[in-house]
Amino acid sequence: MAGELKGQVAIVTGAGRGIGRAIALRFAAEGAAVGLTARTKAQIDAVLAQIERASGRGCAVAGDATSRADVERIVRTVEENLGPVTLLVNNAGVAGPYGPVGEVDPGAWWKAQELHILAPMLFMTAVMRGMAARRAGRIINISSPRSHQLTANLSAYSLGKTAQNRLAELVANEGKPHGVKAFALDPGSIMTEMADDTMNSPDAQRWVPQMVARLHELKGTLGPEDGMQWCTDRCVAFASGRFDALSGRYIDRTEDPEEILRRIEKESFKERTSHL
Repeated sequence: MAGELKGQVAIVTGAGRGIGRAIALRFAAEGAAVGLTARTKAQIDAVLAQIERASGRGCAVAGDATSRADVERIVRTVEENLGPVTLLVNNAGVAGPYGPVGEVDPGAWWKAQELHILAPMLFMTAVMRGMAARRAGRIINISSPRSHQLTANLSAYSLGKTAQNRLAELVANEGKPHGVKAFALDPGSIMTEMADDTMNSPDAQRWVPQMVARLHELKGTLGPEDGMQWCTDRCVAFASGRFDALSGRYIDRTEDPEEILRRIEKESFKERTSHL
């Protein structure tokens, strides 16, 4: 398969449905070999079958993204079957639990943090050493506007996404001497299964009714693929190296990476010529 990501090997978490599935399919269409992982084997098997029908390469490895043993097994299996990992997309996430601090169950709240923070940390730990040794690696954390919007009764999701942004920044800083890049990307409003889960959740209906109402409004105008092209276009652009100069940044849905690059280049030129 020819494409912008030919020769690359990717792991996409939460690849069985929604945004993760779309990213995995797009990466494969662009020539990458894709390791698909999620808890539900049947879902990632179905995505793998779709990739293979299009003459792409991949493997499906089910596991718990919050278990170090599972993550190490997933990465090892992907590399044995497809080769050294050059791309990692930390996409797995959960919208709840919902409720104010003092009401929300701390155990469920912490489980959400494990998926949003521990899971990316485990996957990055498993791939970073190899990426650094080869001086070739890019990591994308799928974030959310909730990472910078103050939304009552949504602390588990909001804090998890905020931490993912900071983690991308820290990893980009540490990985810079070794050729490893990291990004946090806001995918925009996409009506995935997670949105359906939120709308159908009694807790969400109780604690974040305005968000539920907004999702119902969007569902009336957006299909599950609307917005997905923009998201996968951005993921391919970051994975390809075209925006390596933006490593460490959180990219909002409203921002144009090309414009950010032009601004950086203009500022850099001013600094270089200021003494002339």
